[in-house]
Amino acid sequence: MKQIAARIAWSVGLILAVIVMCFSLVHLAPGDAALVIAGDSGAGDPELIEEIREDLGLDDPYLIQLSRYVGDVASGDLGTSYRFNESVTSLIGDRIWPTILLVTTALLFAIVIGVLVGIFTARRPESPVSHGVTVFSLVGYSMPVFWTGYLLIIAFASNVRWFPIAGMRDVRFEGNRFEEWLDIAHHLVLPALTLGLIYLAQYSRLSRASMLEVLQSDYVRTARAKGLAERKVVYKHALRNAVIPVITIAGLQFGALLSGALLVETVFNWPGLGRLAADSVFQRDAPVLLGVLICSAALVVVINILTDVVYRMIDPRIRVGGGS
Repeated sequence: MKQIAARIAWSVGLILAVIVMCFSLVHLAPGDAALVIAGDSGAGDPELIEEIREDLGLDDPYLIQLSRYVGDVASGDLGTSYRFNESVTSLIGDRIWPTILLVTTALLFAIVIGVLVGIFTARRPESPVSHGVTVFSLVGYSMPVFWTGYLLIIAFASNVRWFPIAGMRDVRFEGNRFEEWLDIAHHLVLPALTLGLIYLAQYSRLSRASMLEVLQSDYVRTARAKGLAERKVVYKHALRNAVIPVITIAGLQFGALLSGALLVETVFNWPGLGRLAADSVFQRDAPVLLGVLICSAALVVVINILTDVVYRMIDPRIRVGGGS
């Protein structure tokens, strides 16, 4: 528990550093927020521009602006969107759940299928299926995520029309809550498959290599010598240790998943944080962009802490060594 508490304290400092870095980068970026707020109609009015800059404190020194923003974030206020004139917290609250749904579904799909495929190929390392999975893993890992998305749209949305092309819901949908969730799940299939395939390729190769190593361990040979069924040896004794590297990589790659979600949400018009961030860049909406970056950093930190907790649940050696 001491290590978890220390990790949480370290994470607070990390998020603070992320806030300072992101604010500094946005502050140094070219452009004037007052011009964005004034719009095309007010861009030619110097008095209006100056009034906006004064109201927002844009004329204040950098350190004063930074300290004010850090204080606002600490109190839960991420500012107001220049474009929507709405609380950034409210905008992120509306968009974060679609992103969490997409990323979680893609991650679970990649881990579960990847581990099962890795176990199957590790038990038959020289079979044609094992070699086929190796080739698939290399191809899947090398394909850009947006290209995979377009291929899936052509194959399953344009040609056979099994799944919708874009969006999270059918705009013409009418039904109860259960039918609504089915409609969302129907729209979720292609985006989650697109985001998960590249990680499925990685986790299948990683779990295969890890399982091959574990199956050569002394305790596995002892279990086999005692006459235990092969299925019990693999799934009860070997799997627990073989899955540890997969959990490690999954926790470390959560930030990459969020980055991939930005492209997937753009391709499939999925209303999540990635799409909101992309729109805020093109619209030069700095408060929204900063809010999304800070929220993403916080999600990555939380997932890494949860990974440590899961680590201690799976591997008793870590619990003993950590003195928790």
